[in-house]
Amino acid sequence: METKDLLKKVRKIEIKTKRLSDHIFSGEYHTSFKGRGMTFSEVRQYQYGDDVRAIDWNVTARYNEPYVKVFEEERELTMMLMVDVSGSEHFGTKNQLKSEIVTEIAATMAFSATQNNDKIGLILFSDHVELFIPPKKGKSHVLRIIRELIEFQPKSKGTNLSQALAYLTNVQKKRAIVFLISDFITQDDYEKPLKMATKKHDVTAIRVFDPHEEKIPNVGIIPLQDAETGNIVLADTNDANVRAYFENHYKHQLAQCKEVFAKSGAGLVHTRVDESYVTKLLGYFKARE
Repeated sequence: METKDLLKKVRKIEIKTKRLSDHIFSGEYHTSFKGRGMTFSEVRQYQYGDDVRAIDWNVTARYNEPYVKVFEEERELTMMLMVDVSGSEHFGTKNQLKSEIVTEIAATMAFSATQNNDKIGLILFSDHVELFIPPKKGKSHVLRIIRELIEFQPKSKGTNLSQALAYLTNVQKKRAIVFLISDFITQDDYEKPLKMATKKHDVTAIRVFDPHEEKIPNVGIIPLQDAETGNIVLADTNDANVRAYFENHYKHQLAQCKEVFAKSGAGLVHTRVDESYVTKLLGYFKARE
């Protein structure tokens, strides 16, 4: 992609997602993800209704009138964006590919964190960690993350969530807010590394999927290619048994995903490419409150 075209794409995503984060997400994000505790800010004169337990007796004795301690939330947090860049993300039967929705969601989350003066880091993964950008603050840092989300070319097309989660646990020592954005189409068993990550971090998964992954339409005999392995099979979608096979396979994968996340205690949000991820995420944040 030429630099001019890349900058246009970055700007387009920045305008859309920053507006969302400014007017919708930043407040919900702040409320949903708390800081590390309360720190002392200042003392002020006692006012009617103040908690008497907050009275600073040393200052009160000095000025011969009651003063209270004022505390504020120790806000600074770290957000880690874990984004699946495997081959199956480049699939879409509606107006957008899954990868494009994933980029928008990640950018919105990053701008929301920036609004709250939090650090943002990025892990791009396939069947191994493709890229790691350490957490940092600032708009220029967020724009770099968006550029990588748009133009990064992974070396592999496979998916391995276990390796990505193990990498997160090893590289991110301090507690972080983690958004794991993927379609969760994988064969690996990631239950144990997810539990380990959840013990250390506040993990929320955002599962992005296409409606034709749920049900294959009746369109005759078509070639189906596995985006991650390259294998091609001919499927007769006129056959109800064939359509039922793919639908049952999808349901089985979805049930496994839900079970793993329920056991781990991590959050899980499902959003289809033709649905509003804004509505889904706002509902999730409000439920967390």
